[in-house]
Amino acid sequence: MIQATDLTHYYGPYPAIQDVNFGVKKGEVLGFLGPNGAGKTTTMRILTGFLPPSRGKVTIDGYDVVEKSLDVRRRVGYLPETVPLYTDMTVASYLKYMGTLRSMSPGKIKSRLGEVVDVCRLGDYRKTQIGKLSKGFRQRVGIAQAILHEPEVLVLDEPTIGIDPIQVVETRNLIQDLGRSQTVVLSSHILPEVSMICGRVLIIHEGRIVAEDTPKNLADRLQGVERLEVEVGGPAADVLPVLQKIPGVIDITHHNNEGRHTYTIQAQPGKDLRDEISQVVVSNGWSLRSLQLVGMSLEEIFLRLTTQEDL
Repeated sequence: MIQATDLTHYYGPYPAIQDVNFGVKKGEVLGFLGPNGAGKTTTMRILTGFLPPSRGKVTIDGYDVVEKSLDVRRRVGYLPETVPLYTDMTVASYLKYMGTLRSMSPGKIKSRLGEVVDVCRLGDYRKTQIGKLSKGFRQRVGIAQAILHEPEVLVLDEPTIGIDPIQVVETRNLIQDLGRSQTVVLSSHILPEVSMICGRVLIIHEGRIVAEDTPKNLADRLQGVERLEVEVGGPAADVLPVLQKIPGVIDITHHNNEGRHTYTIQAQPGKDLRDEISQVVVSNGWSLRSLQLVGMSLEEIFLRLTTQEDL
């Protein structure tokens, strides 16, 4: 559905993105994750045809975003980071206006307006002036205009920025619902948002893609079997020093949850200590209640890939 090849864009002499390559399959929800200034918004603008690349190429459904810009825009719905709303218009009049700009017929606008208002839960606000809406409801109006013309691809740039926690959850649920029927590219610097919504993640840092995979696979690749969590039935004062003496153990964190003692064990890179831990626990007469690999959170993956911090 989307194919980006060697995307590069300069602002003056400074590269915002360099040699960015990725693809998005039909029906996929892709998270574009990176810190502020990493190149996310530049990439989103290129994908939607609002900014030509200095070098490289993007096609959407086979159409080049530069050479076939109008064909691309018919297939793409775009929610920019700052939604271009006319605050003196009502929700309904604004959506009708956007439909007219997109050359939709009056009948199509009428039928789609009712549908998108329902999907975005704006039914009680059709006649409300946009300037009187909260930031969260303005975001819903922005999403409504993005899906009004039934695009095959939806590009959302920081869709939950600046809204309160309740509205974040509601917007997140709305995006998940939309992702069941459309291809979605979601740009964000909010880690939980990406991990909860997206099936695959691209991490961009200083204008370059530094990782691409599912959150789970990224964790597996970076963490392997180096971190384990074990629950042991035995006195912590005895268990902890014994576990610390196992060759290959770098660090142990002890957690006491109402008498249940768990230990998060960090091993040397590439070291699988599951057999050794099991043998030590059983040989000391303690009960081994659980032993499992601990995956990295998306936040830890992000930090490892974009900083020099050791985790």
